[in-house]
Amino acid sequence: MTVPELRLLATPKAVPELRHHLREHGFDVQLCATELLANVIRHVGEGTPVTIRVIGAPGRGRTRVEVTDPDPRALPVLLCAGPAAESGRGMALLDALAVRWGVELAGDSKTVWCEVAD
Repeated sequence: MTVPELRLLATPKAVPELRHHLREHGFDVQLCATELLANVIRHVGEGTPVTIRVIGAPGRGRTRVEVTDPDPRALPVLLCAGPAAESGRGMALLDALAVRWGVELAGDSKTVWCEVAD
């Protein structure tokens, strides 16, 4: 099943709402999608308009998660957070869960995507 495109504002309240929309998908898809949304909140700004797409159906191989925001300059960075760090693990978690991930740049936006195996 493909979840329709979701347009929402990147706010902390939107995180559980997104999880609810993705309830038919596995935990890894939900976690990756919410982590990408949380990155927009933290690095682009709370209230940023985003578009979220989940392409694929559970049990069909891979599911692609895409989050598009209007800031092509705020790129995700894979960090190596130390044990005492309070943040910086999001992309490492996504990197561990996803088969692959990347960024597609457009003139006035970017899409961060990942593919998760079923």
